[in-house]
Amino acid sequence: MHNLIERAAENGIPMGGDLTGVNTGVSPRFLVWAQRDMREAWLDRAQIIKGWRADGQSHEQVFDVACSDGAVPDATTHRCPDNGATVNLSTCSFSVGRGDVELKTLWQDPTFDSQQSAFYYLRVLQNPTCRWSTWDAIRAGIAPNAKTPATIQERAWSSSIWYHRTESASKQ
Repeated sequence: MHNLIERAAENGIPMGGDLTGVNTGVSPRFLVWAQRDMREAWLDRAQIIKGWRADGQSHEQVFDVACSDGAVPDATTHRCPDNGATVNLSTCSFSVGRGDVELKTLWQDPTFDSQQSAFYYLRVLQNPTCRWSTWDAIRAGIAPNAKTPATIQERAWSSSIWYHRTESASKQ
């Protein structure tokens, strides 16, 4: 991916932008690139969420597009395998060496339909970490509330890119 940033800026649509349909019917490609905050847990996976309307109903589909630890998404389910990251609930320390500091891929929608307007956004998931209430319980020397999950998987997401079919695309 030589000159990645320059090529993306020159030929791409930024987050929040509109991508207008073209006559080729070829699925657009999305550059996915996320980096870990060095003070936080390692990255687990990157996902593209696609949304569209069909038959008066709203639909969404989640595609895992980049997996940590060299894994690849399942071709049928579009999901990454579990990377085995854990959290020590007595200290809230998290796995080091599981996950990645950077996830990067070029992804194309395998379900693309040039006749259908859609939106796409990126979501990146960290490995699990302690929930704030677990941290508070440890500091207070009490057991965490059993009714509240002890861990959470933090997420970051982008603005959507909107695909709009054009009249010329709809006449194919």
